[in-house]
Amino acid sequence: MSEQFWWYLARASGVVAWVLLTASVLWGIFLATDLFPKYRRPAWLLDLHRWLGGLTVGFVAVHMGSLVVDNYIDFGFADLVIPYAASWKPGPVALGVVAMWGLVIVEVTSLAMKRLPKKVWRGIHLTSYLTFWLGSLHGTFAGTDATQPIYLITSSLSVLAVIFAVTYRILNRSPKRRRSPKPESTPATTDLLN
Repeated sequence: MSEQFWWYLARASGVVAWVLLTASVLWGIFLATDLFPKYRRPAWLLDLHRWLGGLTVGFVAVHMGSLVVDNYIDFGFADLVIPYAASWKPGPVALGVVAMWGLVIVEVTSLAMKRLPKKVWRGIHLTSYLTFWLGSLHGTFAGTDATQPIYLITSSLSVLAVIFAVTYRILNRSPKRRRSPKPESTPATTDLLN
């Protein structure tokens, strides 16, 4: 095995985790729009969103584990779970740490979704957008592949796709349903009831 295996694995798993996060965010946005009407939405569409989120968590775990095992840059466990604990690029690494915690919180609360009030779950789930942006900034400023043309093209297209999807979602938001007041009983209907 090459001495740089863990370093290559850390880099590749980080990029794959970010691409999966992008796909999960995009899929979640599209599920929330009228692109897939609720009455014609098969269960596998939501399952795909959940699967992409779970894969993202798995690849982030591989990314972090590879960084701990690798000896190219000396990362300890604390460096990867506590913001600004790392001595190597502390700011960009902290962005990744916060994004990782955001991802974990979104995933855990999604698994417990039926036990949480809908407003609480929704509020937490909206932090997925912040997680995406923090992960994107982490990859750009801490990633050693950030200057490679394929990464630049992929990251630019991904960010543009998320901006487009969020804009589409905002502009095509269905109006909130207002509860109509109960009709007051009129004397005529009251007489019929008596």
